[in-house]
Amino acid sequence: MSVENDSRVASLEARNSELQRLLTLARDQLGEMKEKLAEASAPPQTFATFVAWAGKHADVVANGRRMRVAVLPTLEKRPQVGDEVLLNAMSVIVDVADPDRVGQAAIVREVIDDTRVLVVARGEDERVVELIGGNAHAKLHEGDTVIIDPRTGLASERVERTGVEALLLEEVPDVDYKSIGGLTPQIERIRDAIELPLSHPELYKEHNLRPPRGLLLYGPPGCGKTLIAKAVAHSLAEAAGADRSYFLSVKGPELLNKYVGETERYIRTIFERARAKAHSGAPVVVFFDEMEALFRARGSGVSSDMETTIVPQLLTELDGVEALGNVIVIGASNREDMIDPAILRPGRLDVKIEVQRPDPEGAADIFAIYLTPDLPLNDREFQVHGEDKDATVRAMIDAAVTRIFSHPDAKHFVSGALVRNVVDRAKTAAIKTTVAGGPRGITSEHLEWAADQELAEARAVAAKNLGGN
Repeated sequence: MSVENDSRVASLEARNSELQRLLTLARDQLGEMKEKLAEASAPPQTFATFVAWAGKHADVVANGRRMRVAVLPTLEKRPQVGDEVLLNAMSVIVDVADPDRVGQAAIVREVIDDTRVLVVARGEDERVVELIGGNAHAKLHEGDTVIIDPRTGLASERVERTGVEALLLEEVPDVDYKSIGGLTPQIERIRDAIELPLSHPELYKEHNLRPPRGLLLYGPPGCGKTLIAKAVAHSLAEAAGADRSYFLSVKGPELLNKYVGETERYIRTIFERARAKAHSGAPVVVFFDEMEALFRARGSGVSSDMETTIVPQLLTELDGVEALGNVIVIGASNREDMIDPAILRPGRLDVKIEVQRPDPEGAADIFAIYLTPDLPLNDREFQVHGEDKDATVRAMIDAAVTRIFSHPDAKHFVSGALVRNVVDRAKTAAIKTTVAGGPRGITSEHLEWAADQELAEARAVAAKNLGGN
């Protein structure tokens, strides 16, 4: 009997424990349901932007209205200017929300001070906004893109515009005039036009002479137009007494954009960036390569109507550059006759310099840049020309130049780029000879063979283009 009673007691205790577990589970589920019901029936909270503290209260902007509201005393995080906050039904700040990383994009037109900038958005709508977050400590420049909240007048983030940045090769060139051969008269004229006003501004002021704002380099491809532009940027720093200079290189075809107004915006951004760099005292060269691809003559009928708005935009920027003495605009073109005449008139691109194909003397100067005495020369060259390395190199250069200009049509194809290719091709031939077990070093035969090959290829390309294939 006692055993049976003990068994019943144990069974009842087990059932009681199970009932307690089920009651506890039901109570927890009921509590969760009450919480969810409370959340579902809670009134909506309003998003607002925190603007400033006003004692124990806070100024916020919600739905375009600026309000002074109370702050929940138990609020854990103290909001900062520009933070998104949540308002309850009584317009009390109850929480700080995650930041909103979207907004209206605006272009910085002018930096007013450390915390305010003048921006332009939606066409030409200008307004002054306050920098918050990282922007307040990062240096913004003209042409930068920022995210603004038009309702609060706050700029929350700087945005990298890859579409524009990819067009701007911002660098400090290491090319000087010594790296350019065969263009001594052109270089002399450039230095007179650009460096002289920077190094002797008092004389220009005394003579009431306005320095040129830009120049055009025109001529066949491969003759050193881009090298000259880089050398100008390098030399301007010395002439102006600055620590550095900037070279903003823009390829004409890459500037074209199918969307209306985008190409004009790119042009504005380029010059805004140039002005920002110039304000720091550093000389700036804005280099437009292949200008004929973008700034064609208006009304020529050889392209679309894009130039009717692109050309005036460039003209406006060129006229605006006059107020800055250390911004130089350089254009390069293989077809200067296709550029709009308004760009080339005096007062804009004042100086026009033709970069011609090198003559034998100029070709020898270019050879001397790439074929130097420190290169490995074949011993046979010393047996023929003597042990003096300089004299040997000069003799090899004379032989290569003579071979190039022995071709009757060489004057139509020779260029600085071709001369460099001749030297590179000769070096490759010398390496192949050494690998094959032959004598080491560059020979005159290598140079002459390379000259024949380069001219033959240039002639074949010209014939193919002439045939329209």
